[in-house]
Amino acid sequence: MRLIQLLMLFMLLPAPLQALELNAFDQKVKGWAEDCRDEIRTQFDLLLTSGKLSVPQLFDTFYIPIPNTSPQKFHTQYDRVTDGVIRPIIDKYLALDKRLVFVVPVDVNGYLPTHNSRYSRPLTGDSDVDAKWNRTKRLFSDRTGLAAAHNKKPFLLQRYSRDTGEVMSDLSVPIIIQNRHWGAVRIGYRQK
Repeated sequence: MRLIQLLMLFMLLPAPLQALELNAFDQKVKGWAEDCRDEIRTQFDLLLTSGKLSVPQLFDTFYIPIPNTSPQKFHTQYDRVTDGVIRPIIDKYLALDKRLVFVVPVDVNGYLPTHNSRYSRPLTGDSDVDAKWNRTKRLFSDRTGLAAAHNKKPFLLQRYSRDTGEVMSDLSVPIIIQNRHWGAVRIGYRQK
């Protein structure tokens, strides 16, 4: 009898609020994020099975500071490998719509090993220029970045003010590698 009561109560509950908040463009972005995540996961699996990376290397969170960078940048055991393998994938998704601002993978701590080509310009030494145009290899440990990185639900949609001053939407989906939460794919975009 108790099981029937619980089932009836569950049927009366509203659908998850997260799913109800997505407009048509959010839904499209969610699909792109899932597709991008799947391609990244496939590449990570290939790197692991080929021996180019080990599981401990891919899950490395010992961030080695890159000297003379502001904001501070870091290397890991895998970031140079992902630059060559992951960047073409994320650049392809970034080109899908002019409203997309970035498409990036981040680990569980918000570390962004490989950014879009657009934001991976050579360092100039000017912290204002570098903060805008060389955003790769940084820890995005702000509230939005960490929420995306830690999220294990099918997706997370956030609206926030970026450190550049833009008001944006951020839709993220988790990346699971060998049954472990590696991080997320984040897509930042404007609604118009």
